[in-house]
Amino acid sequence: MTLLEFLSDRLGRLALQLICIGLAALFLFATGTQPGVLIILLFVLLLIFAAAQIYDFSRQRAYLRELESILDSLDQKYLFAECVPPPQNLYDRRLFNLTRRAGRAMTGAVSDAQASQREYREYVERWVHEIKAPITAARLICRDFDGDTRRKLTAELGQIEAHVERALFYARAENPEQDCLLRKTELEKIAAQAIENHRSLLIQNGIQVETEGLGGTVYTDEKWAVFILGQLLQNAARYRGEAPVITISARPLGKQVRLTVFDNGIGIPAHELPRVFERGFTGSNGRSRGGSTGMGLYLCRKLAGFLELGLDISSREGEGTAVTLTFPAKENLTKL
Repeated sequence: MTLLEFLSDRLGRLALQLICIGLAALFLFATGTQPGVLIILLFVLLLIFAAAQIYDFSRQRAYLRELESILDSLDQKYLFAECVPPPQNLYDRRLFNLTRRAGRAMTGAVSDAQASQREYREYVERWVHEIKAPITAARLICRDFDGDTRRKLTAELGQIEAHVERALFYARAENPEQDCLLRKTELEKIAAQAIENHRSLLIQNGIQVETEGLGGTVYTDEKWAVFILGQLLQNAARYRGEAPVITISARPLGKQVRLTVFDNGIGIPAHELPRVFERGFTGSNGRSRGGSTGMGLYLCRKLAGFLELGLDISSREGEGTAVTLTFPAKENLTKL
């Protein structure tokens, strides 16, 4: 709060007080008070008036700064009313009590919403683990069919597994710290696991996967990194071109490591590229080919942010797409 804001807020009150002082001076002058005495009296009154306003301004500004400091230090801002000291005068105290009551009601509503969200997330996680059993059983049953039917059913089951896995990570992404373990991990192991998880999809679409320079190590959560890389492989398979090839390569960048997934697919239109990480955005390619949910890259961005991974994408329509994951140096990780 600035002095100008303080004065403009009290303009009516200040004008009334100055008018009262002027009327008092006129009354004293009319009753025969000597001009010299009247001037001294007016000077003293104005001095007291100015000092009172300065004191009031300083007190209010200090109180506001204290409140701002308390608010900035809170992780859960909605608890602000419970943490601030009450004001001194009666009217402000009554208003503060009303605000605190409203804040407590909101805190209760937030707690209920968080509990419901937590229960829903736990249900989704249980459902995901339970649904894996019939999927596995269906895969075993597929072995009894002939080659073409078996391939088609296996491919569809692979799509079901991909959607189920995406639902699991979406639920966990709300509280990633509960399921995240950052440790030294081999890049080759991450890539091999992601490829193995999507082997059926890659084979079905005739995609050749090439790897380069994956002999290094990074500090990350292996399970989450495999999921992110798997989403990139799924996108490359869905938007493949002729003679599809996916190249997974890595190179050091100081103490960081850059992992690039490049495909020679149909690419992304330039005007759509800034929106590919938005939730639910499918783009013209997703609408034309179908099967896109617009959640894969959104989840990649969200999980990469928690893992402190850089995530960048470049593409040329008709030529291919490159997605780069930049793994931070160990000493730069705040969650280790």
